Amino acid sequence: MESTEMKNRVIKRIWKMMPAMFLVLLIVLIVLMSARIKSEGERIAAEKLATLKKERPPVNVVVLNIKPSSIYDRIDLPAEVEPWVELNVLAEVSGMAVQVAVNEGDNVERGDLIARLDSRDYENTLASVKAEYELAKLDLERNRNLYSEQLITKAQIDQAVARVDTLEASVNNAELQLERTAIRAPISGLVNHLDIKEGLLMNGHDPVGVILDNSRVKVSVGIPEADVNEVKKLSHFDINIEALGNRTLMGKKHFLSQSPDTLAHLYELEIEVDNSDGAILPGMFARVNIVKKEVKNSYAVPLYSVISRSDMQYVYVEKNGTAHVRMVETGILEGWKIEIRKGLSKGDRVIVVGHRSVDEGQDVNVIREVSIPEDLFK
Repeated sequence: MESTEMKNRVIKRIWKMMPAMFLVLLIVLIVLMSARIKSEGERIAAEKLATLKKERPPVNVVVLNIKPSSIYDRIDLPAEVEPWVELNVLAEVSGMAVQVAVNEGDNVERGDLIARLDSRDYENTLASVKAEYELAKLDLERNRNLYSEQLITKAQIDQAVARVDTLEASVNNAELQLERTAIRAPISGLVNHLDIKEGLLMNGHDPVGVILDNSRVKVSVGIPEADVNEVKKLSHFDINIEALGNRTLMGKKHFLSQSPDTLAHLYELEIEVDNSDGAILPGMFARVNIVKKEVKNSYAVPLYSVISRSDMQYVYVEKNGTAHVRMVETGILEGWKIEIRKGLSKGDRVIVVGHRSVDEGQDVNVIREVSIPEDLFK
């Protein structure tokens, strides 16, 4: 009797456990089927890839052998050449121009005669004042003798001294006015323009001409606000002048303005450039190459060889005749080259031509190898 009751209890427990056991069995079956489906999918994908590789011939590519080099963070800005000094020469006295001693384009030294005005009026004035001055000195001497004999007062002596001093100043002024009829170069430089002509009646402050000091020039360039802090740290710059056959010159910083000159927030940088041969002319256009940063022993590839997908960047690397995806992290850009901070090592062979026609694992045929990106254009 007891045996029958125990059997019944066991049977009841088994029936109670049946749903749970069924659920466990179902889960196991699902897992097994999923693994089989995945394995079958991978097999089919591998077969498709193998078939595709058989169907597609190797892609012809050009590879870049990666090796360390320097890359520069540069900005290239338009600029204009200005004379170091541009001086407008003015007449200081009135008179008719009787001689013009230079021509436009002549080089003059400081003190050289540019032009001469009619000086006869000034010579006569000087002679007249000198005569009065000499007479005043004689009167002063006589008055001193009379004063020593107590025949005149001290006030009379003082008046005679004052007259001599006044006439002496008049003589000096007349000599200065006469001297100014000879108009001389105040600086050394090039006579860029002449207003004065023989026979022309000049008044004080009339323009005579313009002299340029071109022994050195200023190259003026506007620096964007974002680059001012880096430019402050620099002292020398490369300057290219297209009008001189793309000649490249070295210049040194002369002045960087502390406030922007335009609404575009450009800060004026003046660069001093030697022009001892006179080849650089004011008004020429130039380009200033500013190296803000140099990264040594870096890896660089052509910008177009880096493929971007969503937030990822990668290149294709050739190894043993097969293309492989390599994830990379980029850095600074120099022209058409870009720095690769992470993802590449020395000796890697990056596909730089044909990379848009390959996939992971595809066979490639290397038709050319280059050691530096610039060799791609040779």
